[in-house]
Amino acid sequence: MPPILKQYSSVDVAKHNTPNDLWVIIDAKVYDITKFAALHPGGLYVLTTDGVAGQDATEAFFSLHRQEVLQRPQYARLQIGTIAGGETTVVSAPEELSQVPYAEPSWLSEGYRSPYYSDNHRKFQVAMRKFFVEVVVPDAQACEENGKRLSQSVVDKLAELNIIAMRFGPGKHLKGLKLMGGLVKPEEFDYFHESILTAEIGRLGTRGYFDGFLAGDTIGLPPVFNYGSPEVQAKVVPDVLSGKKFICLAITEAFAGSDVAGLQTVARKEGNEWVINGTKKWITNGMFSDWFTTGCRTDTGFTVILIPRTEGVETRPIKTSYSATAGTAFVTYDNVRVPISYTLGEEGKGMSVILSNFNHERWMMCCISVRAQRLILEECLKWTQQREVFGKPLNAQAVIRSKLAQMISRVEACQNWLETITYQMNNSYKEQSDKLAGPIGLLKQFITRTARETAEDATQIFGGRGLTVTGMGKYIENYHRTSGFDSILGGAEDVLGELGVRQAMRKMPKNVRL
Repeated sequence: MPPILKQYSSVDVAKHNTPNDLWVIIDAKVYDITKFAALHPGGLYVLTTDGVAGQDATEAFFSLHRQEVLQRPQYARLQIGTIAGGETTVVSAPEELSQVPYAEPSWLSEGYRSPYYSDNHRKFQVAMRKFFVEVVVPDAQACEENGKRLSQSVVDKLAELNIIAMRFGPGKHLKGLKLMGGLVKPEEFDYFHESILTAEIGRLGTRGYFDGFLAGDTIGLPPVFNYGSPEVQAKVVPDVLSGKKFICLAITEAFAGSDVAGLQTVARKEGNEWVINGTKKWITNGMFSDWFTTGCRTDTGFTVILIPRTEGVETRPIKTSYSATAGTAFVTYDNVRVPISYTLGEEGKGMSVILSNFNHERWMMCCISVRAQRLILEECLKWTQQREVFGKPLNAQAVIRSKLAQMISRVEACQNWLETITYQMNNSYKEQSDKLAGPIGLLKQFITRTARETAEDATQIFGGRGLTVTGMGKYIENYHRTSGFDSILGGAEDVLGELGVRQAMRKMPKNVRL
């Protein structure tokens, strides 16, 4: 039970205004910072100036610090009381829906309606937001900074609620599972449920952790689901869905990216085994994966083979511009032997195995990217209201309002196109290669381009803070540094634009004229 805090008047606090006896008021709470003052990163002088020492320093504090600072144990314990009759005015309820305009998609905004979402979707969103705030957010912030893999305790909790299984979308893999403690029936789980789950990942604001959050599973396991033998599935799938093992997709090489014909990882047969030699580069989650869904060149063409972490398999970290928590790896295969039965799909027909995975992967990235972009918009709306320049809030400047208008327009356009595609996936997913591959490619191209525009606008709004890894602009800095990842991973923008237009051209009527 927390201790009962004493109440003070402003006059009481004002008596404690020297370096050896220093109190401040922040949001109607009284803090004794006497012992902390000498350790203050900004120096002692800042704390002893007029308007801070013994005074209500709420405005000064929030002009320099995020409110989460006060929630850290080492600072929370400095609180000794509250102001009699005072009221807390700063809202701090991260598990609740934000009241900032456009901070949530319109279907979650008061007074708005949507034909796409049911009451169950809304209950699912509430439960998922609560889970992420309580379980995932602390781990995401820690791992983004220290570069370590997401905590096994978090993985275990994901598995307990079958969140790992839900990230693969609706399907037979959910049969018999209890989703979110029974909140959703497996047969009722749809792509809007999955989009809600995926959006919470994007809301974390930690791009390296997005991919470290078992992104390798979501792209490495589907080929096993769809093309592995029953024996291979039984060996791999349960352990991955339970969080006991991890898997990744290993296609890209230094020698060849999208050009599969140029792959130099070779698999040759010796008896009932494949012997594999070669390398893979930029493999997400490769550093901690137990299984590698690997593209190989064989005598009959491109073949996908499932390779366990065994003798001859080595992984080394690749340093990229986002956090090492993603586990990005350079993978080496040196005379690795695996059974022929670990072939996924038909030998020489590996392209169909990989292509079947692309639409869901790209759609999933769209869900994350849109929500990440919306987080940045929310940060900018908050900052431009609280930041004062020339005696006025930053949002009093017309040029700033213009940037905000563009940011709002972009994220709302992305959201609405995404929901249209998601609705089609719910109703015609089996026809995806014909009807959805092109639109999903164009959607991803649009979202990732608008993301970089928003990243640039946000950095201009935050100024130097938007270039600083910690502090007020930490999410802006992370987003500006890493928003380009989505434009490359899952298919480069120009490649996806070409895909979308080519699919449209194939459907052009021959008899149309201006």
